[in-house]
Amino acid sequence: MEALMITEVGKAELKQIAEPEAGAGQVKIKVGYGGLCGSDLNTFKGLNPLAALPRIPGHEIGGTIVCSGADVPEEFAEGKSVIVVPYTECGDCTACRAGRKNACRYNKTLGVQQDGGLSNYMVAHHERLILNDTLSDVQLALVEPLSVGFHAIDRASVREGETVVVLGAGMIGVGAMVGAISRGARVIAVEVSEEKRETLLNLGVSEVLNPTKVDVAAEVDRLTDGDGANVTVEAVGLPITFRQAVDFACFAGRVVYVGYAKEEVSYETKFFNMKELNIFGSRNAIRQDFLDVIAYLEKAGDKTDALVSKVFKWKDAAQAFDYWDSVRSSTFKVLIDMTDTE
Repeated sequence: MEALMITEVGKAELKQIAEPEAGAGQVKIKVGYGGLCGSDLNTFKGLNPLAALPRIPGHEIGGTIVCSGADVPEEFAEGKSVIVVPYTECGDCTACRAGRKNACRYNKTLGVQQDGGLSNYMVAHHERLILNDTLSDVQLALVEPLSVGFHAIDRASVREGETVVVLGAGMIGVGAMVGAISRGARVIAVEVSEEKRETLLNLGVSEVLNPTKVDVAAEVDRLTDGDGANVTVEAVGLPITFRQAVDFACFAGRVVYVGYAKEEVSYETKFFNMKELNIFGSRNAIRQDFLDVIAYLEKAGDKTDALVSKVFKWKDAAQAFDYWDSVRSSTFKVLIDMTDTE
């Protein structure tokens, strides 16, 4: 079978590899659509310290069950559609013992610390799968990236009527936006790409502030009657947005960091104390986040179609990284169509 493989920095190609077989507890899946994540692009560019090359990328995976190994429950039957939960847990570290397996110290995400799902077939333990018969093949691949944003919103316990400022409208930021909207919150997006504005407003975002065109701090102050946001979510990963997340939060507010800053961040730490902020990290997602995203997508209908910016056929998949890198600021999600790979 074929797999999309990053063979060296700046080079991806379709390679022949052995077709996997389902072992005990495992399910063999025909991959339908797979999404490319920022971590995949960073691996391609040599900027991901967690990934060694060569590496098969891909952890945003939906597909169809081909067959199952021994000791797999009957509901995982041939022809059923599934979403892959791409994380692992050791079961013994402090995070796992605390019931927060998404933050496992020894997690190995598909496509990052281990080979991912951008191949004709893959196998996964049945406990890492979510059965679904309501979403389209394309929507199945959108669940995982949106769930990471939903998890950030859950970390902050966002409530109806609150104001949430989300910095960055990549897919994780969008997940935080629609996750907050689904809880009845008002969302203010901070995003530099004008191409994304209409889509964000159509998804229910109240305001989209472009920091290259307006004074975002002044606008947040105006839109919240001088209070600031109940919750801020940082989904960019820059020192300035890390600081703004604190600046834009109200007194007694909550700050969630889901982006990764690539360099040190300097703060006026007095605002941590003066505002008595609750500051949260957010990593990956839990199964309930996946289920919440599925429920959201079922209700949203075709509103989320605009989140798919580009679909590459399997034969052209190796071109996807260079394309995405060239249009990253205006792109929500790049998918690989693997429905016709035989």
